[in-house]
Amino acid sequence: MSSSPRDISPKVNGITRAVSNSLSFSTSPNATFTSPFSSVGAQTLHRTSTGAFPKQLKPFATEDIKILLLENVNTTGRDKLTNQGYQVEFHKASLPEDELIAKIRDVHVIGIRSKTKLTARVLREAKNLIVIGCFCIGTNQVDLQYAAQHGIAVFNSPFSNSRSVAELVVGEIISLARQLGDRSNEMHRGTWNKVSNRCWEIRGKSLGIIGYGHIGSQLSVLAEAMGMSVIYYDVVNLMALGSARQVPTLAALLNDADFVTCHVPELPETKRMIGVEQFDQMKQGSYLINASRGSVVDIPALINAMRSGKLAGAALDVYPSEPGGNGDYFKNDLNHWAEDLQSLKNIILTPHIGGSTEEAQSAIGVEVSEALVRYVNEGTTLGAVNMPEVNLRSLTMDEPNHMRVVFIHHNVPGVLRKVNQILGDHNVDKQMTDSRGDVAYLMADISNVNTSEIKELYESLESLSSRIMTRVLY
Repeated sequence: MSSSPRDISPKVNGITRAVSNSLSFSTSPNATFTSPFSSVGAQTLHRTSTGAFPKQLKPFATEDIKILLLENVNTTGRDKLTNQGYQVEFHKASLPEDELIAKIRDVHVIGIRSKTKLTARVLREAKNLIVIGCFCIGTNQVDLQYAAQHGIAVFNSPFSNSRSVAELVVGEIISLARQLGDRSNEMHRGTWNKVSNRCWEIRGKSLGIIGYGHIGSQLSVLAEAMGMSVIYYDVVNLMALGSARQVPTLAALLNDADFVTCHVPELPETKRMIGVEQFDQMKQGSYLINASRGSVVDIPALINAMRSGKLAGAALDVYPSEPGGNGDYFKNDLNHWAEDLQSLKNIILTPHIGGSTEEAQSAIGVEVSEALVRYVNEGTTLGAVNMPEVNLRSLTMDEPNHMRVVFIHHNVPGVLRKVNQILGDHNVDKQMTDSRGDVAYLMADISNVNTSEIKELYESLESLSSRIMTRVLY
């Protein structure tokens, strides 16, 4: 347990309004509570649909909410969190696991990108943590199940860097078709090698997209605009954009495509989904691009396909093992085949930069930080990847004696009845609950709550055997 609370205002009805070091309040039977600042900081208030201004709910004084941001999270995200009055600690790189454990013990919110691994061992030490922000698309670096089972919500940015990745792939298609990487390297060494053999226009060529989601569908439009014919394979039936055509099997795509590009999540089903068998099914002299996850392509099999001439080129932006920071780390001790990969002709190797543009990182910073603020201040889980998505309309300034209860619990029978028995002496204005697997998420707004009653309500909810985490916002 972190340091004891400090008073920020006089006692009211025997209960001290104080700064707590836990967003879910202390689990101590002597827990004390706090009201939020009346100030709304740098935010601009916008009227709700009813015409009233929204009430700025905070679990306690915003200056005491501790946030740890790693891996150079964009300044747009840092500014939004700082403007809330939160205490924000920022690091440009990821941290070694032992140092991360030491840092995470006291924070309520952590923001990461793809390098930081939030394993069960790390999260076990995060006693005050309520939410994780992944300032990227992927969330495979977080133990999502452990987080959910301990009431820790996880948010990401599934859309903001889609365009950047799609544009990178278009650039790589052209670069591979014209062997630009090899010609550039030769010129850097002083060699003039003007050739046209096995250099192609991409107009009229076929592009096979594996995974027709946000990135794959945008890429489809861009490729068609440049004269390519597009086919795609996905595990679900999806409406094609433009003249693209969905094919029934992966093999059908591999047989027909001149260029194959992967845009799938990291799942057991996608691990090494492009291996020896799949390379055999590809066209002679075709090209492979992977800007999805490093586990999707069997790299030794790719090396053999390149050496045999089956593939005319490849571009990789992701790898099974990636360094934790910038430096001379992409060597055989990181991946045993690294030097073999580097020795190949017409292969583009980039350090996971698909979403690394100013535009994408700015948009990601805004999207994820806003989700974190909504969750911290209002309990809203819209967009959470490991929790049921629950949302209630904002409380307004016209509802001064209202309180919001967030009760995360095990998904077992009878919980709603017990919760409503506890809340039964008050008018429940709004209530919503949903479940996802073994975890359920309940939000309720209750009215006519006296400050003197908050502690009793909180402790009654905490005493339920089904409880995972209780939060009270007022």
